[in-house]
Amino acid sequence: MPLSPLLARLGIRLPIIQAPMAGVSPPAMAAAVSDAGGLGSIGVGAVDADGARAMIEAVRERTSRPFNVNLFCHQPAKADAAVEQAWIARLRPEFEALGATPPGTLGEIYQSFVTDDAMLRMLLEMRPAVVSLHFGLPSGAVLGALREAGIALLATATSLAEARAIEAAGIDAIVAQGWEAGGHRGMFDPDRPDDRIGTLALTRLLSRETRLPVIAAGGIMDGAGIAAALALGAAAAQLGTAFVGCDESLADPGYRAALASDAAQHTAMTRAISGRPARSLANRFTAVGAGVADAAVPAYPIAYDLGKALHAAGKGHGEYGFGAQWAGQGAPLARFMPAAELVATLARELEAARV
Repeated sequence: MPLSPLLARLGIRLPIIQAPMAGVSPPAMAAAVSDAGGLGSIGVGAVDADGARAMIEAVRERTSRPFNVNLFCHQPAKADAAVEQAWIARLRPEFEALGATPPGTLGEIYQSFVTDDAMLRMLLEMRPAVVSLHFGLPSGAVLGALREAGIALLATATSLAEARAIEAAGIDAIVAQGWEAGGHRGMFDPDRPDDRIGTLALTRLLSRETRLPVIAAGGIMDGAGIAAALALGAAAAQLGTAFVGCDESLADPGYRAALASDAAQHTAMTRAISGRPARSLANRFTAVGAGVADAAVPAYPIAYDLGKALHAAGKGHGEYGFGAQWAGQGAPLARFMPAAELVATLARELEAARV
């Protein structure tokens, strides 16, 4: 398989990137994917600088290959006590049905990279080969420091406008996240209208209208999907849901069972779980959020404080339906095997599809 400029820049031989799924994709998965020729990823948006350092070190203990470190660049949350108390009251019956009591107040459980100087210092010291950015971009000074450290930069776009901002910022490649994608929408501003562009249309649009390499993301589960994205101008494909069922995944038993069941046929975009739009397997939490006005949900990640508490209460009673069971619309195509085996399978399928 010929090595494109993007693959050479990232230090990988296959156009396969394992999506950085915070809380689901651990260092062991990232190392396995990278060793197999793709780009493994870890998501550190939910941990502080020390936690991120430990994760980077854990990957490096397992592989010498390049891997990606993903960061959240959302605007810091604007607390609204009235909205938060109303949200707690709305979900109180769900807690009480589980014999639990919701927290009395909610807090901003994750710090955005845009304000996290300690995270930047750690990255400049550890110098991972690749850093990817979700929910927006940090300042030009931060990007300049990362580039000066020799780090390749990727950033998510859900629209042409976001892609042009990424291009203007000097990022190395754009992750074109289609509406089909599982997990959080990478929108810079979740309160702006979303055109909900699908992966294939967005990939083609960005590959034609920008000068940067495009990485297609959303609904891609096998080699045929990767081949289709490459045919439309993508330089690589990023797969997340495809790796949720891997042996190394941290997905809990309820999440795995749902992915392997008829539940995989149904996904829903919801703010209810975390406060930002995100695609999950349809479950008890997405049902609670159905029809709820966006303005009624606290800001991200304040809403996630309550969401995680409800999931913990549910798990204590064997109820996994309140989990963040992130999955894209390709979920019915999920396979269950070690991550390295999945990468090898994807590579064989891609080669066959190209013949």
